[in-house]
Amino acid sequence: MTIVPTQWVKSSYSSPEGGNCLEWSPAAAVAAGVVPVRDSKVAEGPVLAFPAAAFAAFVTRVKTGALVTR
Repeated sequence: MTIVPTQWVKSSYSSPEGGNCLEWSPAAAVAAGVVPVRDSKVAEGPVLAFPAAAFAAFVTRVKTGALVTR
């Protein structure tokens, strides 16, 4: 399945000054059950697509600090 997001949303964890910014497409996620993600600094670059459940689990682990390495 090819996913063609029409609207991208910057992650709430992205910095407004630029730097490490991630965008995703909520509409494509709802329509296809797959979450497309891209680097906002390279809009023409590659898009990674994750199953919605896997992406939700990833976000939960990031929020709880479970992915922090020491």
